Amino acid sequence: MQATYRNKNINEYWHDRWDQIPIDSVMKNENIYPLKYANMTIQSQQGRILELGCGPGRLLRYYKNRGYNIVGVDFVEAIIDRLKKTDPELQVEAGNAQRLHFNDKSFRYVLAFGIYHNLLEDSLKHAIQETFRILEPGGKVCASFRADNFQKKIMDRLSKKQTTHQHENNTIKIFHKLNLTRPECITLFKEAGFEVENIFPVENMSFLYKFSCFRSKSQKLFDEHIAREEGYTLSFLGQTIQKFLMKLFPNTFCNVYVLIAKKKEIS
Repeated sequence: MQATYRNKNINEYWHDRWDQIPIDSVMKNENIYPLKYANMTIQSQQGRILELGCGPGRLLRYYKNRGYNIVGVDFVEAIIDRLKKTDPELQVEAGNAQRLHFNDKSFRYVLAFGIYHNLLEDSLKHAIQETFRILEPGGKVCASFRADNFQKKIMDRLSKKQTTHQHENNTIKIFHKLNLTRPECITLFKEAGFEVENIFPVENMSFLYKFSCFRSKSQKLFDEHIAREEGYTLSFLGQTIQKFLMKLFPNTFCNVYVLIAKKKEIS
């Protein structure tokens, strides 16, 4: 596991990030991360779904609008308040992935995209154990992790250049995220008692997207609200390069791993 450091702590980062964008539109593209993998996991409308780290609600509202019984949890209270104002019928609440108040075996599915990598190793293990506790036997979790690979090194270097420019007189390094290898992701869940069904190397946002010349026309000027709805789309040239890299070196150039694991049935 490799930690990435920035000049801002994780609480400040997420509060500031969600303050800067409106509540998500309902996600439409079922062929991209994270919806593609959530739909691979959720095989029935029967049973409750928990989304950990629901953020501005792009997945939460997708499933709620289709009649699923889904609950959203996020540690940023301000985003929870905004979601409630947008749709009072949403089941959302502020909470901590390491200390969930739900009863044992309360959910059939847990979605955890972009949340676990915000935790240090011990806290991460506690959060996965909590996920195991609240899942019913036979229930599934779909979770993403930032990949510890060559792409991560490129992205960290690009971000370091940006933050160094912004904070020339500030050399304080604060934990930002934890990056994991494929075997580390699998081991964490097996140690918690899960049966790992699959793990996918996924390109959510290519390092090429950092350069406007490789972005699609609609995203030359970055707007996170649009990017979260459409995906971080590349130009034809950018797509061609990224497809080549992902075909030959998926574990080197993915930026996240998406894992699907099952809580074993009680025999």
